Amino acid sequence: QGSGELIASPCSRCDGAGRGEGDATLKGEVPAGVDDGSTLRLTGRGAVGARGGGAGDLYVHLSMADHPALRRDGTTLHLEVPVSIAQAAIGAVVGIDTLDGPEELTVPAGTQSGWEHRFRNLGVPRLDGRGRDRGRGDLVAHVAVRTPKDLDGEQEELLRRFAELRGEEVAP
Repeated sequence: QGSGELIASPCSRCDGAGRGEGDATLKGEVPAGVDDGSTLRLTGRGAVGARGGGAGDLYVHLSMADHPALRRDGTTLHLEVPVSIAQAAIGAVVGIDTLDGPEELTVPAGTQSGWEHRFRNLGVPRLDGRGRDRGRGDLVAHVAVRTPKDLDGEQEELLRRFAELRGEEVAP
């Protein structure tokens, strides 16, 4: 192979090349804020060069799994917060989970489905660490009013009475 040498009894593992293939487990730092499709370079952790040459770089292509509750849009996170009709009408304080731990969302009286509240600096860190608000995106909580489907007789009667007091037409 152009080296001008003939190896009389080459090693069975590398066939005289001086290097071989194998599996390895490597550890590396994944910085906060990376996104799907990002590539990390691990310097000097790749394959070794021919004839005793140094190791090259290893490029790791990242693939992100979806979060069960949070949806990512750049550095902004979105969270759907379900509330009951009573909580939306009267108001409530609802606990939510964030990347930094639990927070409280104050739902004002008369809240409609789709109302949002922005929590500053509780989103994904910016990779470059620059920008407004100390280098982090925001968390946007989206309220979704849930209508009950399994009313018992007493609950249905109370809702009928409520509709009557408000002058609203309901099904018989």
